[in-house]
Amino acid sequence: MQGQTKSISFDGREIRLTTGRFAPQAGGSVLVECGDTAVLVTATQSTGREGIDFLPLICDYEERLYAAGRIPGSFMRRESRPPERATLVARLIDRPMRPLFPGWMRDDIQIVATCLSLDERVPSDVLAVTGASMATLLAGIPFQGPMAAVRVGLLGDDFVLNPSYREIERGDLDLVIAGTPDGVVMVEAGANQLSEQDIIEAIDFGYEAVSELIKAQESILKELEIKQVHPENPTEDKTLPSYLDKNCSKEIREVLKKFEQTKADRDNKLEEIKAATAEAIEALKDDNSVKKAVTGNNKLLPTAFKSLTKKLMREQILKEGVRVDGRKLDEVRKIDAAVGVLPKRVHGSGLFNRGLTQVLSTATLGTPSDAQEMDDLNPNTEKTYLHHYNFPPYSVGETRPMRSPGRREIGHGALAERAIIPVLPAKDTFPYVLRVVSEVLSSNGSTSMGSVCGSTLALMDAGVPLQAPVGGAAMGLIKEDEEIRILTDIQGIEDFLGDMDFKVAGTEKGITALQMDMKITGLSVSTVSEAVNQARPARIHILEKMKEAIDKPRESLSPHAPRLLSFRIDPELIGTVIGPGGRTIKGITERTNTKIDIEDGGIVTIASHDGAAAEGARRIIEGLTRKVNEGEVFTGAITRIIPIGAFVEILPGKEGMIHISQLSEARVEKVEDVVKVGDEVTVRVREIDNRGRINLTLRGVPQNGESMHPEPSPMPVAPLT
Repeated sequence: MQGQTKSISFDGREIRLTTGRFAPQAGGSVLVECGDTAVLVTATQSTGREGIDFLPLICDYEERLYAAGRIPGSFMRRESRPPERATLVARLIDRPMRPLFPGWMRDDIQIVATCLSLDERVPSDVLAVTGASMATLLAGIPFQGPMAAVRVGLLGDDFVLNPSYREIERGDLDLVIAGTPDGVVMVEAGANQLSEQDIIEAIDFGYEAVSELIKAQESILKELEIKQVHPENPTEDKTLPSYLDKNCSKEIREVLKKFEQTKADRDNKLEEIKAATAEAIEALKDDNSVKKAVTGNNKLLPTAFKSLTKKLMREQILKEGVRVDGRKLDEVRKIDAAVGVLPKRVHGSGLFNRGLTQVLSTATLGTPSDAQEMDDLNPNTEKTYLHHYNFPPYSVGETRPMRSPGRREIGHGALAERAIIPVLPAKDTFPYVLRVVSEVLSSNGSTSMGSVCGSTLALMDAGVPLQAPVGGAAMGLIKEDEEIRILTDIQGIEDFLGDMDFKVAGTEKGITALQMDMKITGLSVSTVSEAVNQARPARIHILEKMKEAIDKPRESLSPHAPRLLSFRIDPELIGTVIGPGGRTIKGITERTNTKIDIEDGGIVTIASHDGAAAEGARRIIEGLTRKVNEGEVFTGAITRIIPIGAFVEILPGKEGMIHISQLSEARVEKVEDVVKVGDEVTVRVREIDNRGRINLTLRGVPQNGESMHPEPSPMPVAPLT
């Protein structure tokens, strides 16, 4: 089947979009290629379901290891549960797509992106995001696009568009930006403590490229003579909203302005007003039109009541500049931080409170063998810093079954992980594998940034020498026509009823991570810039509060944390340390009661709770890998005796043999006549044969003190007569 291919070139990179060739029964499909990376993206729509009040959008990203010429490492040798990276890419597709569908849509929509080929120079995720927009447009689904995404890196002083994996690793920035003709709709980034101005310039740079990709999609639609679907909003019955506005607005306003009340009090009072309204509607005698508006759909009243609450809350912020808890627009909630809240069996712990949001984070120090092996398409094969985020139902006062982590938990954990990585100590100076777990004990907005703060506290409590503490806050937005208000440190109701959730994390020096999601179709770069700049004083304030709990990493580790020694050996001598079938290294670990890991590059890491034992293991390994030269003199103990000679441990773990002929200047009948096991002798290296065996000698080598055993008497000689 022949298809049509459109090539787009910008910044020296070519992106190819092929339509009409693959997946003919999908609503819309496009193959997006750049270099040797190819991603097939499909979009399909089915009839809506009764009784739901949300858009059932499903975004999936499928990895196939054949894309990189690999066979899966699982027992079944086939892909099964999506790896964490695939889940994060699926979220990357979902977040900019979701706000671009009409709010009234209730049809099932599924977007599937499958990576069919991977070029290690070209990451597939941003191609999948752009492909999702193109496939949706081709499917004729109502959609306020086109939308496109690009990645921006920073090498030295230069921004790089869609950098390779290697360039991302070498650079100081990994930023993904998605946008529409209306503006920026999603940003996600990790940065090496970059300034706010650097981040703003990167967003501006990326949006220019996004605009080019948007124009290319519009060109394809024009060439294919496909008209974008822009259906009118369904006619809405205003009877119920008008009734609620007239009869409930005053009471709702009073609730929203009681700043001293708790979240629970506010929620309960709003529920009481809604329940009383439902009873009042049922009791109406003369106006059956309101009853009719509610009849047949018991979700109509809650939806309309929520819309009115949203409208009144936003009016209060726009007109009066006052939030539901009485804070100013740029004010942070009350903060409390503590460390060491758990026994030292837990290597490090931190408790972070911001308003009603509470996160307990713990840090665990592990050995190199605890690193997570990655079985996905990413070139990096392991992770040595892991952050896991848990969001139990009791944190919001609810009940529900507790299952394995969902996409939200994985996404929030990855964001907090990304925020901390830039300040972790270098691996060669602190070779621990680190795992942080953040337990959300109470949630009222910005738990991911609470996890960042809790992680910093826990790691410093564990004695991890962070370059600098990291804190973060979530910024919000209220936008009505041309009126815009940016909110600092949003709480739950401002997230649910607002237009933006913009999380910014970093140190006093600069930004380490950010993530922006919109509920509107786009935001200008200037407004995004304002939000980035407004986040800085909030972050500095939070960091100051955290420093009151702990101002620097503890000087000593928990007594229950492993002690690690790390050093480098010649990679060619790794086999010597491991030994045939692993016998040598196994013997060292058993002898010293330690755990030893050796990397391909020759870095040896020894873990033990006993420092002396770790030092002993290091001496053995250094002895095994030390080069011995002819003529060198060593003192060591006799370890074993055989009929033709004796073995001496000249270095820890390394032996040489004294042949019986080299035990004495005189003839020796039996080895035991000169030495026995355990004797300490001083020997000289006589030669190293072509098999690497070390041959020693006692002849001509002075011994310390007297001889251990008298040398055999020479044969008596008859006097001359």
